[in-house]
Amino acid sequence: MASRLYTWARLAVDRRGRVIGVWLLLLVAVGGLGITVHGKVASDFTVPGIESQKAQDLLEEKFPDAAGGVIRVVYAAPKGDTLTEPKTEATIEAGLGKAARISGVVQVTDPFKTGSLSADKRIGYADVRFRQDAADVTQTAKDTLSRAMAQARHAGLEVEYGGTAMKAQTKVGGPAELVGVVLALVVLALTLGSLVAAGLPLLTAVVGVVIGVLGVKFVSTWVSITGTSTVLALMIGLAVGIDYALFIISRHREQLADPDMDAEESIARAVATAGSAVVFAGATVIIALAALSATGIPFLAVMGLSAAATVLIAVLIAVSLVPAVLGLFGERLRPKPRRPKAGRRERVPGAWGLAWARAVTRKPLIVLLTGVIALLALALPARNLRLGLPSYASSPTASTQHKSYDLLTEGFGPGFNATLVAVVETEDIPAGKVTSTVTGLRTALAEDSDVAAVSKPVPNADKSLIVMAVVPRTGPDAQATTDLVHRLRDNAPTVAKAGGILYLAGQTAAAIDVAHKLADALPLFVAIIVLLALLLLTLAFRSLLVPLKAAVGFLLSVAAAIGTTVWVFQYGHLNGPLAIPSAAPVTSFLPVLLIGVLFGLAMDYEVFLVSRMREHHENTLDPQEAVVHGVARSGRVVSAAALIMAAVFAGFIFNEDPVIKSIGFALAVGVLIDAFVVRMTLVPAAMALLGRRAWSLPRWLDRALPDVDIEGAGLPDHTAEKDPERAEVSVG
Repeated sequence: MASRLYTWARLAVDRRGRVIGVWLLLLVAVGGLGITVHGKVASDFTVPGIESQKAQDLLEEKFPDAAGGVIRVVYAAPKGDTLTEPKTEATIEAGLGKAARISGVVQVTDPFKTGSLSADKRIGYADVRFRQDAADVTQTAKDTLSRAMAQARHAGLEVEYGGTAMKAQTKVGGPAELVGVVLALVVLALTLGSLVAAGLPLLTAVVGVVIGVLGVKFVSTWVSITGTSTVLALMIGLAVGIDYALFIISRHREQLADPDMDAEESIARAVATAGSAVVFAGATVIIALAALSATGIPFLAVMGLSAAATVLIAVLIAVSLVPAVLGLFGERLRPKPRRPKAGRRERVPGAWGLAWARAVTRKPLIVLLTGVIALLALALPARNLRLGLPSYASSPTASTQHKSYDLLTEGFGPGFNATLVAVVETEDIPAGKVTSTVTGLRTALAEDSDVAAVSKPVPNADKSLIVMAVVPRTGPDAQATTDLVHRLRDNAPTVAKAGGILYLAGQTAAAIDVAHKLADALPLFVAIIVLLALLLLTLAFRSLLVPLKAAVGFLLSVAAAIGTTVWVFQYGHLNGPLAIPSAAPVTSFLPVLLIGVLFGLAMDYEVFLVSRMREHHENTLDPQEAVVHGVARSGRVVSAAALIMAAVFAGFIFNEDPVIKSIGFALAVGVLIDAFVVRMTLVPAAMALLGRRAWSLPRWLDRALPDVDIEGAGLPDHTAEKDPERAEVSVG
């Protein structure tokens, strides 16, 4: 691999103008298509085949009036007043009359006729139902509805909006995200020692992200893509794009410190060595993200493939655009010779890494045990992991969705926001038994101690479908509500005996179903990822113990990251500093996503760190010194890459979208734990304990495996090298 990348890099440098031109042309073409030709971004996480989705499909087919999007208008009178005062009631009904005339509205309920008022008559709600699905309700319709309620607000009422059609679109580009990018630039400048060199990784990463994200938007013309998919592609594409360019540019600057090294030769060697690790590590990220398709969940597959495509672009840019741009700058990137000041010792490159490596390997067993115990302690909260999808309680406290949630909870109890929909298909029930079957079901549902109320049955036009609302006593995020859903579904056999089919639907039921589906997919996905890690690292390092150690370290990182996420988001710690509105179950697809992304990033650091160890071991056959050398040479760059990655991810923690917030937190914590605790601490300690055994491989397997050269061992020696130790650094 290294030899081919060396040849390719020489070509990219020689024809740098053409290479840069091709990428700019691609940027303009894909960017133009993504901006002008794109589909609608979805906000729902739907999974075909789950019970709640089957019910929703059935409603859309046979009871469209009950399947459309709903905006729930919630009214609250000032303390001490009521909504039933004649003037207030007239104001509300006037606004609802205007709402009924909005294009697409098929039904508007009247709270004074339906009894949708709290016990003290201070809080009430009206449902504005649209013909189209919730995701298809336009912003124009929402704005028109808001104007229709202006008279009620002017009368002193608080008016807030909830319902299925009020899900907020994911937005990025806030101050926190920009701060993350600025921090990344600072780390780059400190690592590379040059503002010009620091700007290059950021510049090339932005090119890749724009192409990737706008390409995803263009594909949304034909494929349903959630807003989370584009944000994830942006988040991961920017982080790996910066890191991959950093690895190559850092190696290039390291080699240019040798005054005899030609700039173009250095670029080719940097791409051949660090670029080989980039290609290998990038391939693991791509495969891991693409493996999300194995879950059988369409929105997660699209999410993974979108991010994988952006990572692929980042890899291609790293081995083509980066060397071309480096060729443009030529000698200007050569570090200036350091002249030690009088009375001060000259700073040795990698000195802190050398000191850290010697400290970690001095008592490796103690370091290993301490690190593992610490990670297991962080992972403890993961035992109580609960999965779900965020309700409006997780929306920003200043949002109308959160305010409507709080008002409904205050006026009607916490379970009102978790309303379930019992859907009964009655086509095959004998005509004389339909009423008794439905009445018996309603009685059985109401008898459950965790059910607050069951509405009267509402049939569709041909009475082939009957719908009832079931209000739990507990909120949508409560474990008791999840248990209730499972108990209510136990009534399905009774309905089936009569010839009917019972479904339980609604947003709360859908969130429970999605969480259950993802929990079932998790073991298979973990198995795929671990086996993939063992296979790829065996190919890269021609060892059995190195991959096994890497896989165990990866699992510890994931467990600690999930445990920390549960402690913060599910237990409710740090809610204030992180602007988390309320404690809630962890986003259902976050563990799967975290495993896929963190696997790729963990393998990045493993490859860059251990490849330097293997390179030194191949030359000296000294396993202990190889560990120290690997950390000393790679520690600074790996640490910088992890800090950059964490800064980019952490910038999304303060995003208003609760899903993006939790993903950003989990990835930032996971990267920091994996890089600094596992790769920079536990890996050197484990390698020191293993000694020569770390690099052992059965002969039959050694002969069977292809030789994947990611250290550049097959490259010709630099003819100008005079000092063997420096030659080793330049080539390796």
